[in-house]
Amino acid sequence: MPSYLRDGATRVSRVGAICFALLCATAAAATLAQAGLNTGFDIWDGFAVALIALTTAWLAWGAGQAFLGVPSFDPLPDLDLSNADFPPTAILVPICNENPTEVCARIMAMRQSMQAANVPVDFAILSDTFDPDALIAERAALAPLLGDEGAANPVYYRNRTDRYGRKAGNVEDFIRKSGGAYEYVVILDADSLMEGDTIRHLVARMEADPSLGLLQTLPKIFGAGSLFGRAMQFSASFHSPVFARGLARMQGRAGPFWGHNAIARVRALSQCCGLPELSGPAPFGGTILSHDYVEAALLVRGGWRVEMDPRIAGSFEEGPDNLLAFARRDRRWCQGNLQHMRLVGAPGLHGWSRFVFVQGIMAYLVSVAWGAFLIVSLLAAATNASPDYFPNAYQLFPVFPDDKTFQIVALAFGIGGLLLLPKLAIFGEAAATGRAKGFGGALRALGSVLSEILLTALIAPVMLMYQSRAVAEVFAGKDGGWPATARGEGRLTLAESWRASRWVSLFGIAVTVAVYLWVPNLIFWLLPVTLPMSIAPLLIAVTSHESTGQVFTTPQERAMPAVIAAYRDNLRSGAAPEGSSHDTIVQPA
Repeated sequence: MPSYLRDGATRVSRVGAICFALLCATAAAATLAQAGLNTGFDIWDGFAVALIALTTAWLAWGAGQAFLGVPSFDPLPDLDLSNADFPPTAILVPICNENPTEVCARIMAMRQSMQAANVPVDFAILSDTFDPDALIAERAALAPLLGDEGAANPVYYRNRTDRYGRKAGNVEDFIRKSGGAYEYVVILDADSLMEGDTIRHLVARMEADPSLGLLQTLPKIFGAGSLFGRAMQFSASFHSPVFARGLARMQGRAGPFWGHNAIARVRALSQCCGLPELSGPAPFGGTILSHDYVEAALLVRGGWRVEMDPRIAGSFEEGPDNLLAFARRDRRWCQGNLQHMRLVGAPGLHGWSRFVFVQGIMAYLVSVAWGAFLIVSLLAAATNASPDYFPNAYQLFPVFPDDKTFQIVALAFGIGGLLLLPKLAIFGEAAATGRAKGFGGALRALGSVLSEILLTALIAPVMLMYQSRAVAEVFAGKDGGWPATARGEGRLTLAESWRASRWVSLFGIAVTVAVYLWVPNLIFWLLPVTLPMSIAPLLIAVTSHESTGQVFTTPQERAMPAVIAAYRDNLRSGAAPEGSSHDTIVQPA
């Protein structure tokens, strides 16, 4: 598609999504305002109207993104790139206190995939490991991969001692010291996997478009074993491609960078992406935690295209296996996104990049807004004066207050529709295009979709509490830092879940009792929120247990990609290359 048509389609998508969100927000606010007017509009009603407008706009924004993504893209371009023309490319694997056997198994699996596809790339393991025992184990596990610079797909390793800038600083250190040897870098996470054919396609795309600074793939989650993890894995494979298509249509050349499973042009990174530390103490100062969105914005400011293409297959990552692990990771994302409040006004940024910053900020503030809406609605109901059936001194017939049931039911159905219709539309797309076959067929896929909706409805109030606490902690000045990723942390006992979430449970019980005592007519409306909170420890424990049923089946389970199969084989065999005897540590070129 010509660039002027592509840019025009991007503008139309943006305007359409924004208008849809504003229309839904206006309808929700008007409906709630009418309900308030029926019984006497007071200050609490005013707050509730403002909050429902904000929260509905957020829901509608997500729904609009899904609707934009339902129409499929054209097939991927068939780009041929011979090895003779293959530019120098490095695959960067930043690690910090990771399980060295798993890291080695992943590197070996990707290396095998590169060799099978005849893709001439180097691997650079960029270690920030600081625990002395972990560092010794890491070097011992990785040593067999190192040292043979003449081999196909050589593997290099280095360990930093200063750890400045955390992951972003780790990659920047490589770009400054070794980037001149390469045209492109493929940036991964420690738990990422990528196939050789995928790498070849990424490099060919970069070669075909000299203005492309970064190309982001949509990684699929693999290896989940728990109910929580498998639900996330299913959603990432079934729903995310459609949401990502909508996102790509809206973002155009100012696309996202998610920090991993992407290819970048070294020259673009070196020109644009040196990140300073923010002035002042953490959490709003110090190291930029959500560095990836900032780097994408800086690339766009520098005139480079940043694109995301969900059609690219062969890109994988692992995910958390329980809600507590997810919440710990989300705490860092919350702090990083709220840091962007200081960067929205940075000079020279593209308007859409600023909008993306605001989006990321709202992703967490909206949880607080939902909580505030519930509290304000309860206060409004509790403080409403009892109806006066005879307001005049000499009145023969009583005056009955207007019923606001219709407005409340309409509002509930509208919000429910924004939550459910996008996922049902995605199911319709999957059934119509045949994509559902990879998930066990249309009937099994529908069962998985409905199960995921139910599980999400149960988990959402609990996550609302964790996100609200995270926002409160950040604004209170508490630095959450960058906690170590607990990979492989799966099943939790009820006691462990209780210790971590009893505050959520006690809050849910307290709200339920208060509503029952003061506004009992609202108890059934609030139970979908307060009941999951009250049983949060049980929910967290049960969903962390292994799930072996047919629900949440994904294509990568039914037909396991070769790189995942190789990774598992390497783990079973101890992740040591056959015939290896190297014991040296090799620094990158």
